[in-house]
Amino acid sequence: MSGPRTGWRRVIPTWRTVLGTGLLFLLLVVGGMIAGYLLVGIPPANSAAKAQSNIYLYSDGSELAHDGEVNRQNVTLSQIPKSVQQAVLAAEDRDFYSESAVDPAAMVRAAWNTLTGKGKQSGSTITQQYVKNYYLGQEQTLTRKAKEFFIAIKLDREVSKDNILEGYLNSSYYGRNAYGIQAAARSYYGRDAEQLTTAQGAYLASLLNAPSAYDLTAHPENRPRVLARWHYVLDGMVKKKWLTRAERAALEFPATRRAKASPGLSGQRGYLVEAVKNYLSDHHVLDEDTLRGGGYRITTTIARKRQNAFVKAVNTRVMDRLDDSRKVDRYVRAGGASIDPASGRVVALYGGIDYAKQYVNGATRRDYQVGSTFKPIVFASAVAHGSTTQDGTRITPNTVYDGTNKRMTVSHGRPTGFAPANEDDRSYGPITVTEATDKSVNAVYAQMGIDVGPAKVKATAVGLGIPAHTPSLASSQGAVSLGTATPSVLDMTQVYATFAHHGSHRPYTLVDKVTKGEEEIELPEREETRAVPRAAADTTTAILRGVVDGGTGTAAQGAGRPAAGKTGTAEEDKAAWFAGYTPELATVVAVLGQNPESAAQEPLYGAGGLSRVNGGDYPAQIWADYTAAALEGRPVRDFDLQLEAGAEPSSPEPSSSDSLSPSASGSGSPSTDPTDSPTGPVPPTAGPTRPTVTPPTPTAPTEPEPTTPPTNDFPTVQPQSDVLERQMGWGWDG
Repeated sequence: MSGPRTGWRRVIPTWRTVLGTGLLFLLLVVGGMIAGYLLVGIPPANSAAKAQSNIYLYSDGSELAHDGEVNRQNVTLSQIPKSVQQAVLAAEDRDFYSESAVDPAAMVRAAWNTLTGKGKQSGSTITQQYVKNYYLGQEQTLTRKAKEFFIAIKLDREVSKDNILEGYLNSSYYGRNAYGIQAAARSYYGRDAEQLTTAQGAYLASLLNAPSAYDLTAHPENRPRVLARWHYVLDGMVKKKWLTRAERAALEFPATRRAKASPGLSGQRGYLVEAVKNYLSDHHVLDEDTLRGGGYRITTTIARKRQNAFVKAVNTRVMDRLDDSRKVDRYVRAGGASIDPASGRVVALYGGIDYAKQYVNGATRRDYQVGSTFKPIVFASAVAHGSTTQDGTRITPNTVYDGTNKRMTVSHGRPTGFAPANEDDRSYGPITVTEATDKSVNAVYAQMGIDVGPAKVKATAVGLGIPAHTPSLASSQGAVSLGTATPSVLDMTQVYATFAHHGSHRPYTLVDKVTKGEEEIELPEREETRAVPRAAADTTTAILRGVVDGGTGTAAQGAGRPAAGKTGTAEEDKAAWFAGYTPELATVVAVLGQNPESAAQEPLYGAGGLSRVNGGDYPAQIWADYTAAALEGRPVRDFDLQLEAGAEPSSPEPSSSDSLSPSASGSGSPSTDPTDSPTGPVPPTAGPTRPTVTPPTPTAPTEPEPTTPPTNDFPTVQPQSDVLERQMGWGWDG
């Protein structure tokens, strides 16, 4: 027998203690499992299987809309083609028929991935998902997860795998308010479930991963993600030998039919409800599954009066002028958003003429180029970073660039291969940044983007409010400065609201309050951050006032208030934009061209009887009408600006014979004709404006020899201009 334990050995447990503790823990776990299995029974179908309504309210508490009418029709497993069943298994649970009802390893792995930021994952088998959908609720609690665990085990012992799969297919949500495979087949393909093809079944199976986001009718910008998921499903079927490689290769992605809105979501209501749902889901307030359970009362930030004013402005300026006898008029779409810069609250959102007729939300879609409404971001980035021209001159509103059409841009004395055209191939010669902004001169902003650096421009864009994952923002090179990226109207409204708020970025919100019963759901914190220094934002505002006072956006004077803004026109006139703000309201309007049958983007030449549609036409007019109505009865406020040193306006105008800095080298005579000029009726000026003041002739320093090799990400070989334009989409105005 050993003696008593002394010293440090006293703090170390004996093997008997360790073994006893382990056995006790094991007994507790096993006992808990047995108790849980015995105590937790299979309950009746939950209320979500008969879903409640969610109530959506305007900011004043009046009802905006309600949802919750369930579209469901159960079918037997024998009515669902085997290939469609297998597609669902390939997407969600490939070992369903051979595995147990729960997969503890997958649950632990999913929890770890969620905690470590690799994305939220369920780790659930099809049996667990069916239990959650049909017997329990969607709340994310340990109690619900524990019940799901025990019910799944019990159900797997008492019900056949075929019956569980049948229940899962009939209870799962596929988007478009379609619950179950039969409702999904009717909604997406206009046929019964038993008529679905393998390709169609694979798409419906793909939807289970993100039902609303993967509906291409509502979110055409998500097509790459949807295709990737569709291919994943089919590849899984091949891997499980449910599909041969030859059969797989012969399949083509199946186009879906257009969605039909619920009767209660017609008009603007459907667009607003969809935007609010996406906001709640994207910001992790309520996920899509939880929200579908219903019973929530959601107070939005949308102001009824302002929303109605937006609709009236779009109808008066555009929709009432369209004529079905003109083919192009059938392509016209519109989107708009309005944000209070101080609070970040979205006070109005225009999605389209009617959610039941045009399903895609024009305010939130991310598939149209923003054109020259992006240019102020380039200038703000230049000021924020203290950027200089190629010869070292600080970039200010008075800096002179060469506005010659198709002038080759340079970096460190070398050509970049980037030579964009101005609208209508106009040349402007020596021109200040202020005037180049008024006239939206591509040649100037192309060079400025290189002078600042594309990486800095993109970082500034993200800081101001454009999501980093925006299509084309990450992939464009120099052309990013001319608006090749495709942020949404709402994204761009966030940017201009940040300018209006003196460079302080406060993330927008669409929701004021969410309650369920007596419980109030916590909303995300919206911390205010400094996107650009105040002087950079205010100096940008100063030059954008000139666009409204005497540039391409003069139609915005109809608001009768001091305003700053920028016009924009996408390649081939497929979209026209006006982004503007007063001190108290930032609003962006886009008129878009889309074929109603093919959904392809279409030019707007001739729409509404205009030879071409530019940002200074319909968009600026809509902006003026809406802003005047939205601010009616409120005192007129002027901008309180703190300008960057050297940004003050001065008088003489540079002549074409003035010397230029290397960043503006080139030839060509200046033109005084503005681009993107309004061709339709312009509202009368009804408010204070500033005279346009031109700066003095600058003295250009001599060009220093480059001391470092080019560090930009542009080609250094000069391509043929016409080929470059076709490949990169350059040559449009703003």
